[in-house]
Amino acid sequence: MKLDVTTLEGAKAGSVDLNEAIFGLDPRADLLARCVRWQLAKRQAGTHAVKNRSAIDRTTKKIYKQKGTGGARHGAASAPQFRGGGRAFGPVVRSHAHDLPKKVRALALKHALSSKAKDASLIVVDDVQLSEAKTKALVERFGKLGLANALIIGGAEIEANFQRAARNIPNIDVLPVQGINVYDILRREKLVLTKAAVDALEARFK
Repeated sequence: MKLDVTTLEGAKAGSVDLNEAIFGLDPRADLLARCVRWQLAKRQAGTHAVKNRSAIDRTTKKIYKQKGTGGARHGAASAPQFRGGGRAFGPVVRSHAHDLPKKVRALALKHALSSKAKDASLIVVDDVQLSEAKTKALVERFGKLGLANALIIGGAEIEANFQRAARNIPNIDVLPVQGINVYDILRREKLVLTKAAVDALEARFK
């Protein structure tokens, strides 16, 4: 698969051959959904909790005698049926993470990349570097490329001026190539890869 390479100014900078085994697959929604669910479950805090019966500080004295009242049999006032009592079957602090095989995660990433290539939402740039960290100048360059909602993947490290200029632009995410993931690819309309990122991805899946 051949794709034109552009610069941040919108000028042509040659072309690049993309590996069909990474960027030319027919996207599978089930794989993408499994990987996104795995990512979101893993980062879920799971800190929700309530006070159960043992955590309520109320009297444990029997509130009235067992027989002769005509009412139900009751003991401690911390029982769930009483106002101020403990919560029955409430949420507890736990991890929501579950396992997903590495091969499935790798395949899902390939399908996410392929989905952007298939939708013509993949842009390859030669490099992401700025002489000075000016957000206004970067917004103008993004306007030439038609980037209003995009994920930008650089090389092993993102150039400092570009990182500073881009971090205040809404709906623009910037990540090094080792941070690329299925969820961030799918949540943005465009995917921008540098030539270094393309080379790193092809080496990763070799």
